Amino acid sequence: MHTVQISFHILALLIVLALLFDFMNGFHDAANAIATVVSTGVLRPQTAVAMAAFFNLAAVFVFHQLHVAASVGKGTIDPAVVDHVVVFGA
Repeated sequence: MHTVQISFHILALLIVLALLFDFMNGFHDAANAIATVVSTGVLRPQTAVAMAAFFNLAAVFVFHQLHVAASVGKGTIDPAVVDHVVVFGA
């Protein structure tokens, strides 16, 4: 295989792993967020799940500019030294 093909496969694998991690993290995050209000009887489970889904979706549109990620990543990594080995190691 060529280096470009190997890099693409590694990149695809890392993206899939990141998406799986994000899904599992969000899955547990939503459960933790609604557990308190449901267990105390403040909200019915259906209402709590609907509110969690709505506000998680609303957060995407409110915070879509990613200011925190841009400021943390600015000047932190020199793009000249990043290759597939560095990305895979991270």
